[in-house]
Amino acid sequence: MTRLSTIVIAGAGQAGFQAAASLRQAGFRGELCLVGDEAGLPYQRPPLSKAYLSGKLSREGLLFRAKAFFSDNDIRVIDNTRVTKLDRLSKRVMLSSGEALHYDHLILALGARNRALAVEGRDLDGVFGLRTVADVDRLRVRLKSAGQIVVVGAGFIGGEFAAVASALGKSVLMLEAADRVMGRAVSADMSEFFHRAYAQWGVHLVLGHQLKRIVGQNGSVSGIVTEQGLSAPADVIVYGIGAMPNVELAVDAGLEAANGIRVNDQLVTSDPAISAIGDCSCWPAPYAGCDIRLESVQNAADQGRAVAARIMGSTKPYSAVPWFWSDQRDVKLQIAGFSPGSDRSIVLGDPEKNSFSVFCFRKGEIVAVESVNRTVDHMAARKLFERTDRELSPDDVCRPGFSLKDCIIAKV
Repeated sequence: MTRLSTIVIAGAGQAGFQAAASLRQAGFRGELCLVGDEAGLPYQRPPLSKAYLSGKLSREGLLFRAKAFFSDNDIRVIDNTRVTKLDRLSKRVMLSSGEALHYDHLILALGARNRALAVEGRDLDGVFGLRTVADVDRLRVRLKSAGQIVVVGAGFIGGEFAAVASALGKSVLMLEAADRVMGRAVSADMSEFFHRAYAQWGVHLVLGHQLKRIVGQNGSVSGIVTEQGLSAPADVIVYGIGAMPNVELAVDAGLEAANGIRVNDQLVTSDPAISAIGDCSCWPAPYAGCDIRLESVQNAADQGRAVAARIMGSTKPYSAVPWFWSDQRDVKLQIAGFSPGSDRSIVLGDPEKNSFSVFCFRKGEIVAVESVNRTVDHMAARKLFERTDRELSPDDVCRPGFSLKDCIIAKV
């Protein structure tokens, strides 16, 4: 594949940008085009709900690279433009501008979109999802005069926003349909910790409540009602109830898709001339024992690097074990591994002092380490998951004086 002359990347988020940068770094000298549906240069999304929302990071600070990087590396960036059609037979993509681009290889880095609210009042002024810099710019203006804020969904995005809003002195009510916060992403022990943290920060957390409708007055939000009968006032509603992979372009072109665009362990779709990476792709993860789709910076960046390496001749399958993070006030949560399906957890450290780690096991095998303000544990866990011989049992962790860092060093 090193003889390819033209590569088109559809999607200019973390995965798409990384693929383009890695291709040039690896020596690809053909034409390289990066198509993004937002105006401006590619930028980071994780700071949107934290540093950028709170004003600690500028718009320029969000950028992956300055404009000169793209010109110096001969990467054509087509912004504010969508790929509207994929013609696999002629190897062309049609753009919303009317332009057609030929490709020898196409990389789909289409990302995901917010799962939409399906309730009455969702179109009222004052209802926000957090996905783009434009979303946050509008929200920042609205927050200046907002007093009562309702957050729908207690996942990472909802929690991060609630942490910022409460720190700004806003009254925050956070609704979660499940019985614990961040239930799909972290252990029960970590959920319990954040439940207490939100209470300490003044966030009113209501679990087991499903939003029924949004109440409005003169076209703007004025409150909410839940299926369970709770009514509450609201000037602003921010929702984060999951994301949907952008697979429509691939499906219309006849590519296999389910929970994302299906790829093999080389990140190749059912068409060998097309790869799919990042939030839109679903691949066979050896550590999970099934096909999975992840929404994380690490996965997007690693898959971008992996597809670039494959195009340049590497045959190594993609098997990177994921890691995640979430910054909320003075709490830095870092996760290494994949905890869904774990059946035992062991807490080391002191949650009351905001410094501890949760070791998650499945059938006696370590599958994840969740750490709060313990970066040493997190970095050691990442080294552990890079190894094929992860011989760490619950008994090991329960030994007096156990240190994951010392354990890793001893095994080198």
